[in-house]
Amino acid sequence: MTATVRSALKKVTLQAARSKEFPEGSMRHGYEFLAPLTESGRIDVEAWKARRSECFVHRFWGDEPPQRGLLAHRPGGPGGSTWSFEYETAAYRGDEEAGYRFGDHVFRVGEYVSIREDGQLMPFKVVEVA
Repeated sequence: MTATVRSALKKVTLQAARSKEFPEGSMRHGYEFLAPLTESGRIDVEAWKARRSECFVHRFWGDEPPQRGLLAHRPGGPGGSTWSFEYETAAYRGDEEAGYRFGDHVFRVGEYVSIREDGQLMPFKVVEVA
């Protein structure tokens, strides 16, 4: 069985979790991204390699214009590799936001993940996997 058959492409929605910046969390700040997830909810790197051009990210951040980009994977970093969001727009070109240990996380509703933005880790809650 190939990785692309075993791991379905899923839309994951993350919303800002409770933090100093968002004491109650925020539905208006977060990300939606497409990634091939295994049945256990982990990102499948082999399936991602086959479908990387389909793994879009949409960043929504309050009143800021939405940003679009791709889910990227690079060797190196904590755990031996780094997942990040790389944006296409001129304002964000070259910028990326790294998922903290995304390769180790299970993406299921109710789970929490962290994303490094401007050098700081921010918590996000998985609110939908479809």
